[in-house]
Amino acid sequence: MDLKKFIVDVKDFPKAGVTFKDITPLLNDFQAFRFAIDEMVKVILQNEIDVIVAPEARGFIFAAPLAYAAKKRLVLIRKPGKLPRPTHQTDYSLEYGSGELQIHIDDLKPGDKVAIVDDVLATGGTTQGIIKLIESQKADVKKIIFLADLKFLHKDDLFAEYNLTSLLDY
Repeated sequence: MDLKKFIVDVKDFPKAGVTFKDITPLLNDFQAFRFAIDEMVKVILQNEIDVIVAPEARGFIFAAPLAYAAKKRLVLIRKPGKLPRPTHQTDYSLEYGSGELQIHIDDLKPGDKVAIVDDVLATGGTTQGIIKLIESQKADVKKIIFLADLKFLHKDDLFAEYNLTSLLDY
């Protein structure tokens, strides 16, 4: 299935000069969404993974059904003030801003083999922040999976040491 048919470019969003990859048409087509999840499940099952980690909000959309289907634990990365128990936190950069991410202190165990799942890889700032949070808990990032990789926004070897996979490349 050609998933690119379900991704719409929105120019000048969220600010002038940015072309946003809108994944909502893919989510609105159950066959396309199911296909994407099934392909991601195959990747998870081909790797030794204990837990799936995903950032809000669009990472949750893919990670929850993926964790369910692959029978893996799910850990959420959130913005400040959204997690109720003690957290680790880190700053990160986006292609059009910056922010802060948090994870519950006890959600990962030392030695956990982690797959990071998100929708779109742009500059990689969010994922770099997630990696810091995972490593702060002595867990190991073994796989990173994206629906789409915007290769024109980052170096070719970005996250090469973490076994990066994407279903779509732009």
